[in-house]
Amino acid sequence: MAEYENEMRLFFTAKSENESFARIVVASFAAALDPTISEITDIKTAVSEAVTNAIIHGYEKTEGMVELFCGRNGRTLTVIVSDKGCGIPDIEKAKEPLFTSKPELERSGMGFTIMETFMDSMRIESRKGEGTSVIMTKELAKL
Repeated sequence: MAEYENEMRLFFTAKSENESFARIVVASFAAALDPTISEITDIKTAVSEAVTNAIIHGYEKTEGMVELFCGRNGRTLTVIVSDKGCGIPDIEKAKEPLFTSKPELERSGMGFTIMETFMDSMRIESRKGEGTSVIMTKELAKL
């Protein structure tokens, strides 16, 4: 992992009630960069999708922890959401808009598309049975 000017790491139980907590933590970390309302909304939306995926898809019906990492270099914010869950068998298929492995939960299948839309870059690393990390970056506008 690269060195960052500032960074933080947080672990929390993979429970839906912690998704809003993760949004607030990332927004607070990003606040030091004086983001626009639009930028902070984009970041919070992408984080929500990544955390929800970790909780719903990563652990399915088991318990686990989600790791949230934030780092910054200059005006570039990096956010990594990781789980130690089941992993994604086919990342390219999972990234297809409207694809969902949980139609019974009325999932829209747009999580990765939303993350890609609201962040400047989004990469997925996953290993079956070992977990998944979603690595996202956002370059914030100059002050």
